[in-house]
Amino acid sequence: MSQEVKQESALRRFFNGLWFAITLFGRVFRILLLVALVLGLLLGIVYTLELDDKVREQFEGRRWELPARVFARPLDLYEGQQLFADHLEQELKLLNYRSVDKPIETGQYHRNGSKFVVNTRGFQFADDKEPARSINVNVASGKVSTLAYADGKNPLDLMRLEPVLIGNFYPRQNEDRVLVRQQDVPPLLISGLVAVEDKKFYEHQGVNPMAIGRALVANVKAGHTVQGGSTLTQQLVKNFYLTNERSWHRKLKEATMAFLLEMRYTKQDIMEAYLNEIHLGQDGDRAIHGFGLAAQFYFNRPVWELKPDQIALLIGLAKGAGYYDPRLHPDRALTRRNLVLQVMLNEKAITPAIYADALEQPLGVSEKKPSGNSPFPAYLDLVRQQLQRDYKEEDVRSQGLMIFTAMDPIVQLTAETILQNRVGRLERAERIPKGKLNGALIISSVQGGEVMALVGSRDVRYAGYNRALTAQRQIGSLVKPAIYLAALGNPKKYNLATRLSDGPVTVKLGAKKFWQPQNYDRSNMGAVTLLKAITLSRNTPAVRVGVGVGLDNIVQTLHDLGIAGEIPAYPSILLGALEMAPIDVQQMYQTLASGGSYSPLKAIRSVMNPRGQVLTRYPLTVKQVASPEAADLLAYALHRVTVEGTAKELASTLPSWKKVAGKTGTTNDKKDSWFAGFSGQHVVTVWVGRDDNKPTNMTGGTGALKVWSDLFKVLPTKPLQVASSSRLVWVDVDQSTGLRFNPACGKAIRTPFIKGTQPQQTSYCAPPKPVEPVAPATVPGSAPAAPAAAPAKQPSDRSGWIDDLMR
Repeated sequence: MSQEVKQESALRRFFNGLWFAITLFGRVFRILLLVALVLGLLLGIVYTLELDDKVREQFEGRRWELPARVFARPLDLYEGQQLFADHLEQELKLLNYRSVDKPIETGQYHRNGSKFVVNTRGFQFADDKEPARSINVNVASGKVSTLAYADGKNPLDLMRLEPVLIGNFYPRQNEDRVLVRQQDVPPLLISGLVAVEDKKFYEHQGVNPMAIGRALVANVKAGHTVQGGSTLTQQLVKNFYLTNERSWHRKLKEATMAFLLEMRYTKQDIMEAYLNEIHLGQDGDRAIHGFGLAAQFYFNRPVWELKPDQIALLIGLAKGAGYYDPRLHPDRALTRRNLVLQVMLNEKAITPAIYADALEQPLGVSEKKPSGNSPFPAYLDLVRQQLQRDYKEEDVRSQGLMIFTAMDPIVQLTAETILQNRVGRLERAERIPKGKLNGALIISSVQGGEVMALVGSRDVRYAGYNRALTAQRQIGSLVKPAIYLAALGNPKKYNLATRLSDGPVTVKLGAKKFWQPQNYDRSNMGAVTLLKAITLSRNTPAVRVGVGVGLDNIVQTLHDLGIAGEIPAYPSILLGALEMAPIDVQQMYQTLASGGSYSPLKAIRSVMNPRGQVLTRYPLTVKQVASPEAADLLAYALHRVTVEGTAKELASTLPSWKKVAGKTGTTNDKKDSWFAGFSGQHVVTVWVGRDDNKPTNMTGGTGALKVWSDLFKVLPTKPLQVASSSRLVWVDVDQSTGLRFNPACGKAIRTPFIKGTQPQQTSYCAPPKPVEPVAPATVPGSAPAAPAAAPAKQPSDRSGWIDDLMR
């Protein structure tokens, strides 16, 4: 075979082999390509299903971590209700109602003297829905004199203003929003969003190819991004699910999720989610999301009260809340707002007349941004404490709970002002270094034990150390009512006329240890009645009674009154060597004010979820822990403290009808000044002292009592009904002997007793000096003077004492 033939044969074999290899590779490639396509399709399906699960899980489940919102009590309005005109207006201002000449919209009011016309907003409470109303309210002499609908056609017996928002518990990422439904927002907001952000919103399926194409051409021509092609659905996906990463992968993911969202949910669902998700501002670390919160953040009004120019500004912020921030960049914001108004006009969302009027309006943004921090941080601490008993911290921060409390914002603001002013004056008067003297104040209702106000510091807006809840300080003579309550619970042995020695006392502590407490003024008044011992806050009689009753009984009485902590059974507790926080003292005096009925102090009335379902109610619970008769007697004695005792200043600073009861407390070296007391409606505890525990040079009567007095001068309250129970009888008693008053001698004080325990013996006195007989004057209706009683034997000062303890 020739060489040429061999070469041709080899070349043919080579090409045949090459062709075979190519054919084989093609088959393998097609198989691999098919496998890759199948795998890619499967992976795409799996990936899409995962995205679909993510879309559904977050969209149908808890879409947002919502802050818990804490509300004050609603203001009830009814004829005869205790209310002042200035307080009503203050409440309306706290609710951001606007004063106008003629109210025509919700959230507006007009005042003419004591007469008000109010267009209320309505509110969804835990028990029912309060509708928006237009009402006339007339306030006279501290009461609501008339309440009626503004049209005068229908009677109105009772209504409630919406409660003031007093604080929030935020999610950990500090996102804040107020959820709104589409039917809650002005229709112009919806049509404006569609006109400006996504004209084909109701036509596309999540992605608008035409818009993407236009944006791509515009951006290529400009050489940089000048126009976006994202739909409202894509914007929602980006804000709701994704990060701000700029990549094709993220854009593809965004488009896929937008398509899935449109496949599963209605346009209304998507629009509603957008209304609540879009980022519209920043307040420090707090992110402002959604139009519901933005309306409050920029205009101090709910979203449904927005005007066209305000709606246009908020729509404009969707493009860049930081860049167009109206407080930081008003010129940019105004330009953007006017552009939005122009687009809304072009798309026929507004009429030329509305457009022209809106252009003339200023930005109208409130100068001071509403802080996300509570203006009442001390009260919020109390709310948090109560919530922690029933709710996990993460639930409080994320589930959008609506917490309704008993806080009265008018009483709270009054208490804050009074504490700040008086403590400042006391600091200057005692020449204490500026800022060193501090205080705490708590107010609760006698009926129900609801905490209406709580001030934890002079710096009332500082969310820091809360002295009302956590400052453990010795209470001094505030403990004495518990001693005497325990004693009066044994009426066979003790009553208000029981005579006690005010002389020196020695308590045996051990084999060779003795305690010898003294009276505050180091004096000895001899024998005094139990009533006088309480009134003048004498130490040695209190110690005698405490030891006589038994330390264990005193400790148990303190626990019964509501003191939960451990109390050492040392004799020194009888003079207040016992540390408590003001809230503990408040609980103790709350029980005393309630006739010996213990009700745990509470801040929260109910908790509701965002859907209006009541999760928890906190009803009144009552337990009788002391003899009602003994509690009545003690309340009378504490009233005498405010008339002629250590708090007698109140008799001259308060009107005579404003009867109150209370007790001063002073600790060693005058480090702590206390006053705790009550009227027929309110219980109030005040503490004044220094955080460094140095002396203040003030007693309870010269320090805390001043704050308490200032408060009760202006606090609308009901007087204490002094020993009015049918279980008691009143007897005129000789103050010096504790026996029935003898008109011929002594000084009488009308004193209540539990029936059957009143003194039967008449007081003794020295025989009257002989006088020359004179003809008796005849006075119509008079009776002959009672003859002087014979001297009676003076009772012992030491009856019933335990010899091995007292001498």
